[in-house]
Amino acid sequence: MSLFAASARREVQLLSSRPWDAAMLTWVPLLAMALLCWIFSTGQPYRLPIAVWDEDHSSLSRQLVRMLEATPGLALQAQVVNRGEAADALQRMAVYGVVHLPPGMARDVKQGRGASITLLHNAQLATASSLLQRDLRQVVGTLSAGIEMQAAAKRGTPSQALQTRLEPVKTQLVALFNVSTNFEQFLAAALVPALIHVLAMTAGAWSVGRELRDRTVAQWLGAQASPTQVLSALLGKLAVAFAPLWAVTLACLLYLAQLRGWAVAGSMGWISAGLAALVAVSLAAGAALAGVTLSLRTALSGAGLLSAPAFAFSGVAYPLLAMGEGARTWALAMPYTHYARLQLEQWQMGAPVAQSLPVVAGLGLATLVLLAVATAGLARGLRLPQRWGGR
Repeated sequence: MSLFAASARREVQLLSSRPWDAAMLTWVPLLAMALLCWIFSTGQPYRLPIAVWDEDHSSLSRQLVRMLEATPGLALQAQVVNRGEAADALQRMAVYGVVHLPPGMARDVKQGRGASITLLHNAQLATASSLLQRDLRQVVGTLSAGIEMQAAAKRGTPSQALQTRLEPVKTQLVALFNVSTNFEQFLAAALVPALIHVLAMTAGAWSVGRELRDRTVAQWLGAQASPTQVLSALLGKLAVAFAPLWAVTLACLLYLAQLRGWAVAGSMGWISAGLAALVAVSLAAGAALAGVTLSLRTALSGAGLLSAPAFAFSGVAYPLLAMGEGARTWALAMPYTHYARLQLEQWQMGAPVAQSLPVVAGLGLATLVLLAVATAGLARGLRLPQRWGGR
């Protein structure tokens, strides 16, 4: 039996005797991905709770309140009567925002002086805050346009000219990708591989570091193993982790593409290849950390440090080009950043395969380098039995 097959068989036997180790490669990733898909299954946030602080009590303010209630993105939860109640509702997070209608609003509008409607909101909750601002602008803009059109009609302005006078210059916004601005399409699909990146790097560090902790390195590799034999045994061990992690993630992406209806504009096969490269480089990185440090605890800490913030630096949530030089350099050093670009190009943009080819090639090259580092570290570790058994 080859060293690759023998190592793979040994790893399967170890996993079968340790159910929780096997769980981290099978049903735990599947459960975590199912939870992600369920969280974003609504697609867009609707019925965000707000409160209204109406100090005008006029027909105009009541009309505005009715329009707010009719907006799908908003849900009027309460009417507060003073600043204290408004502050309390926001601090308890019973509502995401409070709409303040000032006293004398209707009078000021009738006299042509205009009025200001204030939205009190917590900008720390960036998504909710931006959605509230968008919906309130639309409601107030519609109300203001209606008031202006009524006033212009009373002055004898022809109805055909009203729209042009209200908006002489128009803005046309054309969304090329993710037209519905659906969170499931861009965020859930991006978080699934980010999660597997964390799990795969942890699995690589754990599977190699476990041999060091249990003092079984010589049993696994052989006491006099050459670098080629070490590499073969390492590949056999990592292949056992690679297969379920890649398969579970691909199944989740296929669920989003086929059953949830987010059709892939480019090549699903190329996304699959990029995902395989991401899982491989993540496993190799974890193994390299364990091989270099010869410590399970240090390898796991390094895996968490490198993989956990990968999504934040990927450019999916915060624009990559808006980052500082140091942050952008760190982001470009992370494999997930490049995979995220490939997935966006192929899934939503329908980019040519040739445009994504450098990503797969780069991840493959990085995998080979990290495997070489892991192999060198393990070959060195074989000569240092005093380092075995550490946590």
